[in-house]
Amino acid sequence: MGGSSPRELISLADDEGNSVAVNVLGRNPRWTAGLDAEIVVKTPFVSGRIDLALYVARLDGWARALDRLDAGEEVAWMQMSSGPSVFIQLTGDRGCPEVVVEDESGSMVTVRVPLVPPDNWIADHRRRLRLVMDHWVPMLSTEQRR
Repeated sequence: MGGSSPRELISLADDEGNSVAVNVLGRNPRWTAGLDAEIVVKTPFVSGRIDLALYVARLDGWARALDRLDAGEEVAWMQMSSGPSVFIQLTGDRGCPEVVVEDESGSMVTVRVPLVPPDNWIADHRRRLRLVMDHWVPMLSTEQRR
């Protein structure tokens, strides 16, 4: 990532062409406690993206989700909030892990992406989270940091 701003909070991909990413786009110009981000899904069959607002509580939620995944539990990140939700099922319907992106409050579309992440993916995503938090969080106002 060099001297540039860390952008990839989540980057899960396999050699079959399936991927799910959460990318930080920058500070939200209208909300000083938030970041503009996007969820990007790519498969040989379907691809799409959806806007996402990130803030400290959501980033902390991702840290807790990584802890649960490391303990062998499936997770729901951003469930029960406005906007999209991300679910990671370690043993999906197809015998491999699946990432499910739901947009119940907007388009009402759900996309299920089977993929096998590399062995070190949880440690890699903890590193990504730390880079994003270290870079972006100090720039945010404190109105919604908890």
